Amino acid sequence: MIARPLYAVLERELVKLFRQRGRLLSAMVRPLIWLFVIGAGFDALLDRGGPESYQYFLVPGVTGMAILFGAMLAALATVYDKESGVMRMLIIAPLRHAWIVAAKALSAACAALVQAALLLVLLGLLGYLSRGVDAPMLATGLLATAAACAALGMLVAAFTRTLDNYAVIMNLVIFPVFFLSGALYPVSTLPDPLRIAALLNPYTYGVDLLKHGMLANADSALAPDFSPTLDLTVLGAFTLAALALACWRFSRDSAYEPLIHAIARRRD
Repeated sequence: MIARPLYAVLERELVKLFRQRGRLLSAMVRPLIWLFVIGAGFDALLDRGGPESYQYFLVPGVTGMAILFGAMLAALATVYDKESGVMRMLIIAPLRHAWIVAAKALSAACAALVQAALLLVLLGLLGYLSRGVDAPMLATGLLATAAACAALGMLVAAFTRTLDNYAVIMNLVIFPVFFLSGALYPVSTLPDPLRIAALLNPYTYGVDLLKHGMLANADSALAPDFSPTLDLTVLGAFTLAALALACWRFSRDSAYEPLIHAIARRRD
């Protein structure tokens, strides 16, 4: 009984993703701009190149960027469903509200993984995966990071009632999460205040896990900051905690009663 609703929500979100070609294109362009523009600029500034170039260091970071932005934007569909009335049908369905959150989080994670997979194909064709890829570790990193980012998106969506509010809150969340991580620079080299912020940021551990998978034969200058065990522990704990809080918020009447009343007033 639970599998069919989960599959229906997942299918709906993935069909919507592939129909929005501009969304897929932007998901590819954004990371590549960072890789080729920012990466090349810093390489020129630092007078570095070759196998230890800053661009190679950015590869896991831009992959994590695709996952983070993809999951957060996919979670936006939850807020859209609140405004359009689709969420009302889900709420009155014979399902626990926790399963709705789980289905939405799963669809957001899958959407992020699709975008990350397309980006990896481009990176492979461009030769940026030549440092040695640990396929099982990379797959683990993609799955764990996508789950954590989807949980973060659902947490924001659960406390947001309108698209405008979600857009504002998403920008307030997504940029500090990205910049205060190991995506753009090694965590170990940061000043103490920034390093503490990065250590408290669960996304840092997702990017670090991607480094384990994508820079398997990297030199010390490109090496990850943490162990895979620590990365997985932090990501798993954050995912469970964020989803639990999102489920708690979503189960409260105050989270969706205004939506139902607003729809009723429009129909009257």
